[in-house]
Amino acid sequence: MKKLTAIFLTLGFAFMLSSFIPQGEGEKAWEIPEEYQSMENPISLDDNEMIMVGKSLYNRNCKSCHGRNGEGDGPMARRLKAPMDDFTTCDFQSESDGAIYYQSIIGRDEMPNYEKKIPNEEDRWALITYMRSMSECEE
Repeated sequence: MKKLTAIFLTLGFAFMLSSFIPQGEGEKAWEIPEEYQSMENPISLDDNEMIMVGKSLYNRNCKSCHGRNGEGDGPMARRLKAPMDDFTTCDFQSESDGAIYYQSIIGRDEMPNYEKKIPNEEDRWALITYMRSMSECEE
């Protein structure tokens, strides 16, 4: 019964999101407000405990669209108009911490706002740290 309820909630959420999608609008560049541009992640990529917190949050909130490995190939991604970011790419990884925070937590258009779903600031940064850990870029 819980699985059925979860499926209906997920489908309902996806349907609700689709009603807010601007029609005829192509992919546009993110405008990151000044206050976010200089933000720095306080969590180190060496902090395995916080990476595990971030992974848990990712699995609960992001995986359905962004995929198991962050490659933008989750089952819900097919239903969205905007292409999913691939977190493993050097292009994504070159984004500033604040830009990733803004895009991931504040959102826009099809990317929902997660300020209420992830209210703890440390948890938000743990999520960003986990996304950083997906990098396939050479250091």
